[in-house]
Amino acid sequence: MTRDDVLTYIRTLHGHQRHDQLVALRSLFTWAKRNGLIFRNPTSRIKVGQYEYAVLQPLVPEQVDRSVAAATTPATRLILAFAAVHAARVAQIASLMLDDVDLGNRRLTIAGRVRPLDDLTRKLLLDWLEHRRRRWPNTANLHLLINNQTATRPAAPATTGSVPRCAGRTRQERLRVDRQLEEALTHGPDPLHLAEVFGLDEKTAMRYADSARQLLLASPGEPPGGTVREAE
Repeated sequence: MTRDDVLTYIRTLHGHQRHDQLVALRSLFTWAKRNGLIFRNPTSRIKVGQYEYAVLQPLVPEQVDRSVAAATTPATRLILAFAAVHAARVAQIASLMLDDVDLGNRRLTIAGRVRPLDDLTRKLLLDWLEHRRRRWPNTANLHLLINNQTATRPAAPATTGSVPRCAGRTRQERLRVDRQLEEALTHGPDPLHLAEVFGLDEKTAMRYADSARQLLLASPGEPPGGTVREAE
């Protein structure tokens, strides 16, 4: 395979497909040359380029309504609130401890960041804690979210698998993304503000800010197009 062969192939691809395929080819041929299987890397000097992400789109009311309707237990309602209100990730929710909840001072600590406890999340927390007390009155597990398997194991957190099964990973992730985008739309597309509020890295905060900026500049009824690829 020659450099021209690679160029001919990638010209048939666009967007993330071109980016992903070229990254894979570069990795493959780099490995082959390092192990003496080829003399020349045909992908050398072919620039991958910066991947252009699609503009993140806010959820429409019907999508939010479906998510709310699907939350039928105290655990699922609380998990979705953590995602929709506090933009918490699956692993962060699974690792929450009882001590991370300060009902008296209306504070919640997620991944080491202290957040104000809003009325909705506070109510759902109270509902869950009452359910937890009645269902597992003698548990010694100090994790906030427990289940039948972890209630008898003091040090075991709710697994990251059980949290999305409980609330639906896709639904939860879309609510988390929507919450961060909503913050950028409401308070302005400021990546520094987003990084401070949600603990985002620089690249991810800039992506949310760029999407919010394009949405705010778009004509009414004509939002920027493109499918949503999951943000970090």
